[in-house]
Amino acid sequence: MKILVTGATGKVGSTFIRTLLADPTANDVQIIALCHQREPKAHPRITVVKGSISDRAVVQRAMAGATHVLHLATCKEIPEDVMDVTVKGLFWLLEEARASATLQRFVLIGGDASVGHFIYPHPVPVTETQRHTAYEGCYALSKVLEEVMLEQYLIQYHLNACCLRAPWIMEKDDFKFSNSFGEDVFGGTRWIDVVGKEKAAGYQRTGTIPVMLDAQGKPVQRNFVHVDDLVAAIRVALVHPAARGQTFNICMDEPVDYRKVADHLRATRSLPAVDVPTTYCSTWLDNTKAKFLLGWRPVYDLKKLVDAAYDYQRGADDPRRIWYPG
Repeated sequence: MKILVTGATGKVGSTFIRTLLADPTANDVQIIALCHQREPKAHPRITVVKGSISDRAVVQRAMAGATHVLHLATCKEIPEDVMDVTVKGLFWLLEEARASATLQRFVLIGGDASVGHFIYPHPVPVTETQRHTAYEGCYALSKVLEEVMLEQYLIQYHLNACCLRAPWIMEKDDFKFSNSFGEDVFGGTRWIDVVGKEKAAGYQRTGTIPVMLDAQGKPVQRNFVHVDDLVAAIRVALVHPAARGQTFNICMDEPVDYRKVADHLRATRSLPAVDVPTTYCSTWLDNTKAKFLLGWRPVYDLKKLVDAAYDYQRGADDPRRIWYPG
């Protein structure tokens, strides 16, 4: 097996590669890492191809001899780059994949931005049949375009491919910093902007947890997946016969309820909480299809996700890293 990994040095790519190389049952697996800026740590089973995914010649070199493709490379709210990376780049990958004599499976990692995640109200659980509903901005649009392009290659060329649709991906202490009222907040809502600097400073000093409320004053339920669970799903999807031609929601069994997060942190760490009204909506991403067809199960639930993040201690050689702007 020779796996081409785009976005190989990002959160998911680096975890996938590290996990695979450490698995004694996968000693025959080779990795081709398509890298634009950073490179993975040198390893005898990793071949690095440097260049832009929007360059067809670069993609051709990277695809040479690949039996599997794991497409992770993406772009956030950067209009100048987003179409080159997420549309043109995917197009060249798919063109090479359909012509390849060696390709066995193409796996695209999509996102729940393609179905509007918590921007739009979803009165019922969101399954894989939910129509595409991009919210404002270029990122969500790009996730829709990715899924549509892959779907058409399944129709046009019967490509052996699947899509794993993931919500917000967490690792290490990410979830802890998503609840910060300081400038160190990780992604998502910048709570300091919502409540104002003065209030935020006080909340930051006391370790106060924000309880995100929807327009009706109810605690928001938002979908997450831990990177370890996503990597486990990827490894199954790369080889499972039932994955062919399918889209799967890969997420926790239940969305994270911000009130339950606050209650758990109060009980386990004596941290206070404050209600913060927002315009966001609750969603429930349904992962039944992946569990039924692939036999995959997430390990992380709410308590495990929270405890893992708040217990994590970073060493001097493990700085917090923002994997992409936006």
